[in-house]
Amino acid sequence: MNTENVTVPDLFAGAPALTAPSNALKLELRLYGDVVLLRCRGRLVYRQNATELTSIVSDLLSMTRRLLVDLTHVDRIDSAGLGELVTLYMWSAGHGHSIAFLCANQRVHNVLDLTNLTSLFDVHDNLDEGIRALHS
Repeated sequence: MNTENVTVPDLFAGAPALTAPSNALKLELRLYGDVVLLRCRGRLVYRQNATELTSIVSDLLSMTRRLLVDLTHVDRIDSAGLGELVTLYMWSAGHGHSIAFLCANQRVHNVLDLTNLTSLFDVHDNLDEGIRALHS
């Protein structure tokens, strides 16, 4: 599988230089063929973390039609974070884009199950499965 790191400097141009707490949401982009993998690390919670994700994904979806959001290393997710995931899903579906989620993290998977979002989202346990699903 072809993998390469992708730098997308325009997404962060003009962003204020802030010192983020160690548990802040960190995002990493990787390209797997025509699928963009967005790895999330840290907390997907109220305020800056959740809204940053939506802003970045909306920019990404203007550049790619297939996005895989990796929630494996998300330590905590609250209702604002869940709301942002629903927004991402609705926005991508409304524009004809494919979005799927990786969720090998049991804690986050349980939250998605409890909120019944696993019936709405395309959720996968591993990278290969997620990429295959985006191509079907």
